[in-house]
Amino acid sequence: MTKRLTITEWAEDDRPREKLMKKGASALSDAELLAILIGSGNRDETAVELCRRILSENHNNLNELARLSISDLKKFKGIGEAKAITLIAALEIGKRRRTEEVLERKQITQSSDLFDVFGPRMEDLNHEEFWAVFLNGANKVMEVVNLTKGGMRQTVVDIPILLRLALEKSAHAIAVAHNHPSGEKKPSGDDYSVTQKIKNGCNAIEIRFLDHLIIAGNSYYSFADEGKV
Repeated sequence: MTKRLTITEWAEDDRPREKLMKKGASALSDAELLAILIGSGNRDETAVELCRRILSENHNNLNELARLSISDLKKFKGIGEAKAITLIAALEIGKRRRTEEVLERKQITQSSDLFDVFGPRMEDLNHEEFWAVFLNGANKVMEVVNLTKGGMRQTVVDIPILLRLALEKSAHAIAVAHNHPSGEKKPSGDDYSVTQKIKNGCNAIEIRFLDHLIIAGNSYYSFADEGKV
């Protein structure tokens, strides 16, 4: 029987920490980066092997991995509460960095720009949330606000509050988005109704209503692109 090598017995260039020091973080695979975070594996797997398996069971997709809870991660042998918390925190930092980079340069010219704003906030959620972005006269982002959090199926937005916030912030335009945790981006009857009510409200107070996005994982539906706004 062949003896399995531990990470410390690997060639130096194959060890994640040493590899990062010599070649930089971009040279490491997702599994190697995650292995640095958890530090050790289990009796049967090195940290890298364990992280490869965790990623494999999540379709090698970091966005899917980010949806896992502490209890979900603890189901993997070798992942205790501390390691699970470390992984979740690291993935959240990555999400926040992505969000901040977008806002620093973001002028809204099309639906994909809005997805860059809303996507990182909602694509990993297992419950529904409703968000709004307020823009100035140049269609640049002033502020992004979470309006409601709901259950697995539906969240309800208070449209008068949304319009009041737009006036308080002296916004020239707004766009909204909510997510479908099911991954189905097709609008419901309620989605069409809410969109029309927001459009009517914005017309009444002379604020431009740019779009309503439905976020479904890494994809989205745009009411504006479909001519519904």
